[in-house]
Amino acid sequence: MLKNIVLLAIPGTAPFEFGVICEVFGVDRSDTGGPQFDFTIVTADPGPVQTSLGFDMMIENGLDAAASADLIAVPAHRIEQVDERYLDVIRAAEARGAWVLSVCSGAFALAQAGILDGRRATTHWMHTDRLAAEFPATSVDPDVLFVRDGTVVTSAGTAAGIDAALHIVRTELGAAATNVIARRMVVPPQRDGGQSQYIQSPVQPICADSFALVADWMLENLDKDLTVDQLARKALMSSRTFARRFRADMGTTPSAWLNRQRIIRAQQLLEETESSLESIAQGTGFGTASVMRHHFLKVLQTTPTAYRRAFCVREAG
Repeated sequence: MLKNIVLLAIPGTAPFEFGVICEVFGVDRSDTGGPQFDFTIVTADPGPVQTSLGFDMMIENGLDAAASADLIAVPAHRIEQVDERYLDVIRAAEARGAWVLSVCSGAFALAQAGILDGRRATTHWMHTDRLAAEFPATSVDPDVLFVRDGTVVTSAGTAAGIDAALHIVRTELGAAATNVIARRMVVPPQRDGGQSQYIQSPVQPICADSFALVADWMLENLDKDLTVDQLARKALMSSRTFARRFRADMGTTPSAWLNRQRIIRAQQLLEETESSLESIAQGTGFGTASVMRHHFLKVLQTTPTAYRRAFCVREAG
């Protein structure tokens, strides 16, 4: 039963991510049929704890209060070596089967504690490469909002911590309790898609002079059915040589590069125009809205409609 929640106040904690945990688990919502948790904030040295923004929080409770927690929550913090006393709390919680939740860069504390070894995990997309490089025993997924591996839950940046926390509530207490919390917070109880839709993906720069002209031509003709044979002729190469050299110079196959540029162009049109999905699909080379939807789901883990709803920048008429 999820009852005793402990939030670690690590020096350098990010206030927003810290507040996310407080909002989900620290508010008594029993008056509207929601859960009430035993919520405690702890730190290694009770007293002032400096945040990443430079102001202090006064924390009264030491780490002893974490010994019987059903869930240990680790908010985002400055990416540096975490005090071993916090890591011991994280290790002990994982060992006894308690939930361990990290928000954003909090995943680095979990990794330093060793509990992500052999596990799948995530963090903010800006830090996924670093997490994977520093902790190669962890399988880092850069595209998801959160990952649950056993009782260890890691989440992407800021608001994804809400998604991860609500997932734990849903798992332990059911949909009704989760819906009460979500309604009070004015957030969806479960979001679609992954964080890949939030990663800024400008048109890729041309990496090699030998492909500059043909790549520019590809971008100008995204709406056409472009084949490797056609592109090879444009580059004055055989199809086999073109495919081999394109992959070597550009880091991916011609079809994969072209598909990614089509998605980027479709994202731009969804954000900035009122064009129909069919029109955008035709104009970007997907052909039909259903084919475009397939590629959005595969690459961005969301649909074109959901993407437009989230990122449309047009002013209301």
